[in-house]
Amino acid sequence: MSPDKSKTTPPDFLVHDDRDDAGVVVVEGVETGQVLCGWSMEADRTIEVKTLDPIPLGHKVALRDIAEGADVLKYGEVIGRAIAAIPAGSHLHVHNTKTKKW
Repeated sequence: MSPDKSKTTPPDFLVHDDRDDAGVVVVEGVETGQVLCGWSMEADRTIEVKTLDPIPLGHKVALRDIAEGADVLKYGEVIGRAIAAIPAGSHLHVHNTKTKKW
């Protein structure tokens, strides 16, 4: 029986709260179609997501489909709203998410 890869390799992205819509990519070179393995700190469990876009180091990947106009959660808090539909695996950044203040 082979060991669980998620237990032996560092995560590709981090999630702070189980309610989060986004994970922060912590590796370089994420390409379209890549399957990323992330770690949810709150639940101490792994999460997988297949990317739909290249995602730079430090940027966010959508963990689930987010409807246009919906709140976007990170750290268990609202960080903005989706200005377009964001499919799971997409690069979540300023081109599809804006602050709710303006």
